[in-house]
Amino acid sequence: MEPLASKIRPKNLEEFVGQIHLVGPGKPLRVAIEKKHVFSFILWGPPGVGKTTLAKIYAGSLGADLYELSAVSAGKDDIKKIIAVGGGLFSKTKVLFLDEIHRFNKSQQDFLLPYVERGDLVLVGATTENPSFEVISPLLSRCRVFTLESLSRNDMATILSRCGIPLQTAEKDWLINMADGDARQAINVLENALELYGEITLDALKNTVQNRFLRFDKKGEEHFNTISAFIKSMRAGQPDAALYYLARMVVSGEDAKFIARRMVVFASEDIGLANPEALNLANNVFRACETIGLPEAAINLAHGVVYLSLSQKNRSAYDAYLEAANDAKEYGNLPIPLKLRNAPTKLMKELGYHKDYEMYDKNDLLPEELKGKKYFKQ
Repeated sequence: MEPLASKIRPKNLEEFVGQIHLVGPGKPLRVAIEKKHVFSFILWGPPGVGKTTLAKIYAGSLGADLYELSAVSAGKDDIKKIIAVGGGLFSKTKVLFLDEIHRFNKSQQDFLLPYVERGDLVLVGATTENPSFEVISPLLSRCRVFTLESLSRNDMATILSRCGIPLQTAEKDWLINMADGDARQAINVLENALELYGEITLDALKNTVQNRFLRFDKKGEEHFNTISAFIKSMRAGQPDAALYYLARMVVSGEDAKFIARRMVVFASEDIGLANPEALNLANNVFRACETIGLPEAAINLAHGVVYLSLSQKNRSAYDAYLEAANDAKEYGNLPIPLKLRNAPTKLMKELGYHKDYEMYDKNDLLPEELKGKKYFKQ
């Protein structure tokens, strides 16, 4: 039986909901689809926001043959089979939609590269992870990256209205809050609740989510909830809780590098100046995960988690950066004081560039509009 999410999947951009920055009038992905541009690209964003749907709409606009693979289970042989199909002067364009492209290792991505280079395949990758870290540079350089956003409440309400299942305001609001921008999750819970209980009530929806047999894909809500609990446990200085959430992720098959990367960010974001050595340790854990891999890398992760959990925390540098970034966005490119400017030419020197510069200047070096501003608070 076809899942409800598949039944109501949009067939064209007019039916598509969300991602206005990509598919609104004059926006890049809409233009590419309308003009039938043939190019490879990667869709990066959270689950349930339309990556698969956009791939299907794009392939349909080209009149291409669409091949769908998941990098979790697919390999080189699957690519070879697609390449072997058809051929000849009048063969159709082949679009490969590779879900979770970050799960392809370097060898698999290297294998895929020449087919994308020659145009044997048009690659549309989908990932919840930053492709800058997970996709090899040669392949990434041949793909445009489109960043997708979580769906808004209005977007979610529109999608739920298309399910054909009457919803009261309370039930609809609960579903939207629970799904947190993930349309597929909201639709699946709604469909499962109807199948299990025959009606849609708040209790039916809540019981459906709590049912131990209805586990979400580990790359969906459970994935993000667990990594959130993991980070917050380290932040609170609770190694036992952090180790438990670490174990949950490792046992579920989470990528060790994904966990280690979050630890590197945590070491700077939360520990910061309280213990600069934490960043070195976190980087070493990440390197160990790269070179050793699971299951042995779990030992490295465990050592790192306990160390980071017990370390003192200091967010002052990170908070200072965020405040400075807000001013940079608000004020734009404020004129840099003349004495701080480089003066490689005679004209620049005559204009006062670099004049009165002192290596250990104690005066305020911020632009005039920001004089006296204190970002870093010790």
